[in-house]
Formats: sequence, structure tokens, C-alpha cells
Amino acid sequence: MSESSEITGVAKVAEAYARVAAADRPEVWITLRDRDEVAAEFAAVQAAVAAGEPLPLAGTLFAVKNNIDVAGIVTTAGCPAYGFEPVSDAPVVARLRAAGAVVLGSTNLDQFATGLVGVRSPYGAVRHATHPDLVSGGSSSGSGVAVALGFVDFALGTDTAGSGRVPAAFHGLYGVKPTRGLVPTTGVVPACASFDVVTVLDTDPVRAALIAQIMAGPDAGDPLSHRPAAPARLVRRVGIATTEQLGELAPGWAEAYAAEADRLAERGLELVEVDITMLLDTARMLYDGAFVAERYAAVGEFVDAHRTEVDPTVGGIIAKARDIPAWQLARESRDLDRRRVEAARMFETIDALLLPVTTQHPSIAAVQADPVGINRDLGRFTNFVNLLDLAALAYPAAEVNGLPFGVQLVGPAYSDAELLVAAGVGGRESVGAAG
Repeated sequence: MSESSEITGVAKVAEAYARVAAADRPEVWITLRDRDEVAAEFAAVQAAVAAGEPLPLAGTLFAVKNNIDVAGIVTTAGCPAYGFEPVSDAPVVARLRAAGAVVLGSTNLDQFATGLVGVRSPYGAVRHATHPDLVSGGSSSGSGVAVALGFVDFALGTDTAGSGRVPAAFHGLYGVKPTRGLVPTTGVVPACASFDVVTVLDTDPVRAALIAQIMAGPDAGDPLSHRPAAPARLVRRVGIATTEQLGELAPGWAEAYAAEADRLAERGLELVEVDITMLLDTARMLYDGAFVAERYAAVGEFVDAHRTEVDPTVGGIIAKARDIPAWQLARESRDLDRRRVEAARMFETIDALLLPVTTQHPSIAAVQADPVGINRDLGRFTNFVNLLDLAALAYPAAEVNGLPFGVQLVGPAYSDAELLVAAGVGGRESVGAAG
């Protein structure tokens, strides 16, 4: 290893810890690794590269949501009483480390990955990176802020109902939500095991896609993990929703959505107006129906035994799921099968669907006053994606009233790479709010 590369590595790690100290955002982290340990691991990666080893992520630091195992860091899923020290990295973490990325620390989250707001944690409400009176978005809250504040190059989150896409949208980041099962969830504390996906939050869409590819591949510990089972299809026709079906959005967001649709059309994509009623109805099934029973199956017995040590909102959601009858889950599973067929028909007429990621950017105070109602509203356009086995890419489309506005391209399973191509990586125009 050359002296100059060693100096570069020392500077990179030193800068990261300096930014963490200067920002004074302790709620972002559950565990920040020892600086000397990180520096030594970073130096070892640089030495390997100097010796000719191909490490595509060398030189990067990343953060890991604390429901994903990192060896040497206690996995709490946002609940200290639940904490345990894993014996090894989750496969997704191990694969990224093998590619040269170095873990800086483990980030805060909505407890047990239950929420889209980022405030349901005993480690503190994670404030938005630049507007601390607003929510950061969850449940991958700490991961989103860690990237937005430049502590790390990228971060891992999870996304069952939109938990990776919402914080990405609130911070002007790219949020890659792979097709369900392409990235194994071994070593991830389940939220709804049938629908959980490990996601990437990054400022660089090309690197985010590479990271998702590196993490992908079956793992024996995850029986749902698999390789792509369908050929990719170029995105040529993009579905858009009517203003009426979008419903109420934050001021200026409907205009920003329309402007992004126009940008895609200018890039040569054909826009097709589609009926999204079924998708919006499906979104409500994740929390308002029987599938929330999967959350009880994951951590319900622990919650029942530790109600005073669990966030009241999270505990209420999970404990209530205990009483859902098996017949209801069976009935709704069949209903969801039919909806997947209907979604497949939709994606025979379009190649991707453009939607806002969410509906509004609420304040922390507003969420505290209405923790369930606002959270439900935030998932209007995200909850259906994993239920219907779709891929999604969240990306920054505009700035509205000084805050990022994010959209998502949603496509059929295994369209992951094509969504990135369709979105493009050019600059974005600011859109002023109407009224």
C-alpha cells in the first residue's frame, strides 16, 4: 500500500467521524463503531486493492439499519430489551464487506421496523437531516439521515411497506427496493417475513444498483431467496395516475409529479393513464388486514412479555395482531393471489408505473398527535409494492418549498435494472408550490 493511499484512507475515516461529531445527531445511531477499528479495516481494504484484489466498493463507508446483523454489534431492532449479539454478519453485510465496503455503525429505526415515520424508538425520534422539526421517514430513519448528512456513502435499510423509499424521498436520495427474494433476508429481524426486502439508500443511483447486485443471490438461511426467474423488459410505456386518484398531496407535490411525468415523456417514454384503484386498495391490506399477523409471528411473544419496554404504538399494532383468525389470513391470501394476477395484467399494458413515494412530509409534532393516521397515509403509494411482488426505485424528482420531492418507478418483478435506466440520472428542476 502506498503512503498516499494510506493518507487518503486515514482522511476518509477522520472526516466521517468529524462530521458525526459536528452534526450532534446522536439519535441517528444505535452503535457507532470504534474509530480505530474502522480505520484498521479501511486500511486493510486499501492494502488488498494495492495488492491487485478487485474490490468494487473499496473506499466506501456504509451504515446498517439495526435490524440487520453486524458481527460485534448488538442487534436491537430498536428495542434494547430485545438485543442480542449476532455471531456473524448477515449475508448482505458480509457480501458488501467482501466487496470492500466498511461498516461505520448501526442506525436507529422505528422499533421492529414498524412505521414510516422514524419517531417510534427509545433511542430518540430521528429528525430530518436539514429540517429537524420534520420527520426523517422510517422505518429506515437513521440510515436515511446518515447518508443525507454525509456520514457514510450509502446505507442499508429494509422495506416492507415503504421503509426504505420514504426516508429516501424525504432526503433527496435514491432508494433501491429490489424484487422480493433477490436479496436474502437471513440475519434480518423479520417485520413481515413474506414481504421484507433489504434496500439501499444512496446519493449515487449507479452505485446503489451495483450494491443491490452485490447483495443479491440465494442464501440457505432464507428459503424465499432466489435468482431472477424472468427476463428483463425495457421500459417504454409508463403508467401515470389521475389527479383524482392521487388524492390529497402536500402543496406543490401534484405539480411536481406532473412535471416529472413530462420529463419522462421528453426522454421518449410513452405515458399511459391507468386506474390505480386496485393498488390503493391492496395497500390497505398490509396493516388493516390479516397480514399484520406476520408481525406477531416474528416478535409477538416478546412484545407480550415486555409491553412496558416496547414503544406503545408499536406494541399496540403487534399485540392486536395476535387475535387475527387463521381463516381471515387464508381468505386474504387468496384475495392477494387474485390481485397479483390483476397487477400482472396491468403490467402487460405498461412497463412501469410512476407514482409519488408518499403524500406529505409531516412534522414530528403532527405524528406524535396522530401516530397511526399519518403513518397510514404515508404508505398510500408504497404498501402495495411488496404485496404484489413488484420492484421499485425511489428517486429525487424536484425540490418543493425547499424540501425534496421523491417519486418512484414501480415495475414487475425483475425489472430492477430497467427502472434505473428509465428514470435517468439528470438534474432536477425546482417546482414552486401552488397557492
